[in-house]
Amino acid sequence: MRVSAKVDYAVRALLELAVAEDGPVKGERIAQAQDIPLKFLENILIDLRHANIVRAQRGAVGGYWLARPANEVTLGEIIRAVEGPLASVRGEPPEDVSYSGSAEHLRTVWVAVRASLRSVVDELTLADVVADRLPPHIRELTEAPDAWLRR
Repeated sequence: MRVSAKVDYAVRALLELAVAEDGPVKGERIAQAQDIPLKFLENILIDLRHANIVRAQRGAVGGYWLARPANEVTLGEIIRAVEGPLASVRGEPPEDVSYSGSAEHLRTVWVAVRASLRSVVDELTLADVVADRLPPHIRELTEAPDAWLRR
């Protein structure tokens, strides 16, 4: 899986909101805290607002805040809000592709890849990431001998 800048920025911005304790947070403050280009961030926040992940208020006391508690917002829903489905094959859902001959069973592999992604991003919440509280099965993935190898 390739994590785009848009997904990375969206998650980082929401982590800032997850730890905010003093009301709405200005976009400029989020951008500065996470070194995110402000214009790019503003577009991401619009997507997140449309997905009902953040709320916004204009004005001097305005800003952004989470629409739900951080322990209810998963990384998977953030990814889907800014990029669409977790996995696709040539722009189609994996279950909608078909192959013939030696590749006949490849669709099952793509469905498994999507399920594998879901098993991580749909179980991790913003609160989990902030607290470094990964579920055991996800922590085990990071502890595998080859997990940190670039390949």
